[in-house]
Amino acid sequence: MPITAELVRDFFVPVYANEHPLTKGVIASIPADKAGYTPDAVARPAIDLAWHIVSAEIRFMKAVASGAFDYGNSTRPDAVSSPMDVVNWYSGAFESALDRLKLAPGDQLMKAIDFRGLFSLPAYAYLQSGISHTIHHRGQLTMYLRPMGARVPSIYGESYDSRQARESGQKR
Repeated sequence: MPITAELVRDFFVPVYANEHPLTKGVIASIPADKAGYTPDAVARPAIDLAWHIVSAEIRFMKAVASGAFDYGNSTRPDAVSSPMDVVNWYSGAFESALDRLKLAPGDQLMKAIDFRGLFSLPAYAYLQSGISHTIHHRGQLTMYLRPMGARVPSIYGESYDSRQARESGQKR
């Protein structure tokens, strides 16, 4: 079977769907009163890193489906001020973006899309970039959690914190 743009899309749709609850779990683990935590003066605060993760993921998905990146409105809205606000925004935006992605036709997926004037790739190639970006920054955000006094959720297997909660009979 030849590899087609639709096959690549159909491979990545469940990847995005599988990563989605993991990303929400990490963001939901940020203590609301520690959302401004940053491990260093040059690092983003946790809430801004969480927003960057979810807004960029949606931007990648929409670019593949529409044929162009939209860099407008990338600033976190004032109404999205807590980790749960980020999770709620992401939950709503994700379903819509994923539905649009599922319907993107092969010719659209083959169309070259410019990325900030740095390079131009077929739309489907940005599916890998988008999910890699999410995973990379989610890992960064996970490293913020313990210094904030939060538990690290399970991601690709049971985390230390999840195991400790399970062994002590706590729900986590």
